[in-house]
Amino acid sequence: MISDGMADVLRSLRHGDGGVLAAACARALQVDGVAVSLLLGAGRDAEPEPLWRSPGIAADFEELQFTLGTGPAPDAAHSGTAVVAPDLAAVRADRWPGLPAEALKLGVAGAYCFPLGLGAIRLGVLTAVTGRADDTVPEQRYADALALAAALTGLLLEHDGGGDGQAVSGTVTGAPRELHRAVVHQATGMVSVQLDVSLADALLRLRAFAYARDLPLGDVAEDVVARRLRFNDDMDGPPELGGRKG
Repeated sequence: MISDGMADVLRSLRHGDGGVLAAACARALQVDGVAVSLLLGAGRDAEPEPLWRSPGIAADFEELQFTLGTGPAPDAAHSGTAVVAPDLAAVRADRWPGLPAEALKLGVAGAYCFPLGLGAIRLGVLTAVTGRADDTVPEQRYADALALAAALTGLLLEHDGGGDGQAVSGTVTGAPRELHRAVVHQATGMVSVQLDVSLADALLRLRAFAYARDLPLGDVAEDVVARRLRFNDDMDGPPELGGRKG
């Protein structure tokens, strides 16, 4: 049974601003941050694209997962099943390499990710993060998150016509223009040409470069697109930011 707080949130989904909704969802779920992402692309190549999210650790955690290309949200989106890690410090090291330690640095101690979709249709993922680890998954949080994910799925299907990535704006759908990661896709294509590798390998190179230098993937992509950074076949990789070749 859902809580009264979540019932209030579900009644406001069609009319609320994304940022306000994210804050309301966080309060209802008793977490420190909430994010909703759409899954753009096809199959295993699909990437979660931010739809709306609360500021702070939720936004930071979303960016971390995107930079590393791994985490509970991508797993939930692609598997179609909930992926919860109430205590990230207890996750085995090889599950999401590098992510738990970096998440803890951001203040994220636990993550709860629920897929948005119906059957074989994959639409996106709902992520809730906490700054304090839980020993077990709180039952009320789980029930409320499932109800919220189902409601978001219904709205996305209603407004999206089945998943073309053009969902409603202003309320639960339509990612703010500044959050679109088109620049990453553009940079991936450029690196693919520069290195004569597949798009998948080019994205891996971008992510490795960003992670090794503790930079957001979007910032690295912008440098590639602006031709301030060029990848090459040297063993050392592309030149350092700040001393880059044009």
